[in-house]
Amino acid sequence: MKKAAPALSFGSALSHEPADKRIEILRRVGDSGSISQAARDAGVSYKAAWQAIDTLSNLAGGVLVQRAVGGAGGGGALITDAGKHLLAVAAQLAESRRQVLAAATAPAAATLPHTGLRTSMRNQFPCRVDRLEAKGQTVRVVLRLPDGSQLVSRITKASAELLGLKKKLAVLALCKATAVRVSPQSASPAEGQQLSGRAQRVSRGANGDEVSLLLAAGLQLVGFAAAGSGIRAKTPVSALIDESAVVIALPA
Repeated sequence: MKKAAPALSFGSALSHEPADKRIEILRRVGDSGSISQAARDAGVSYKAAWQAIDTLSNLAGGVLVQRAVGGAGGGGALITDAGKHLLAVAAQLAESRRQVLAAATAPAAATLPHTGLRTSMRNQFPCRVDRLEAKGQTVRVVLRLPDGSQLVSRITKASAELLGLKKKLAVLALCKATAVRVSPQSASPAEGQQLSGRAQRVSRGANGDEVSLLLAAGLQLVGFAAAGSGIRAKTPVSALIDESAVVIALPA
């Protein structure tokens, strides 16, 4: 008995369409019939282009591109029916979004970019790219928060290409609360990326205390301290965040 094909999930695949190049790359593959050509036209590496297609396929729950032997430009590629359907839906969403934003008043439209992102990550900070430090297949993205303080994210080179990161670009920095280690400020701070602030709220727990702290930039950061840390409201604290735990997103 033939198994039924898995249901496609275009909602997952398109939820970030305005924020990166994945849909653009898929569209260029359809136009050129080549992953290599699509990568060149989109200004990304061949590896990054395939990463984009693979990610979209995972999110959509179906194959969007098939390899075709003997194609020009390093091997051919064919858009599947699912891929064509996804592009059609993406075009409709883009037009609907354009109409909604055009109808919005200027003050309201200015707040919309940051409201469309749905994620479990509680820490979300608007910032700008200060510089990019490439090292092999990874890139350290140095970000600046509104008060000028620094936050660093370490991502892959392919991800930096797909996001089109460049100096002064406005982005969102995201981080899970469970990836933030909070401790009382001391004269000998731990090694690593740290942000300083003052505890606002503390929720005690047997396995650790959840701490909401206020940064100098006026931003709220949520993290966890060890049980029995002694942190109370108004206590000066430090938040240790690994660079690889900071995720970068582009406003929709």
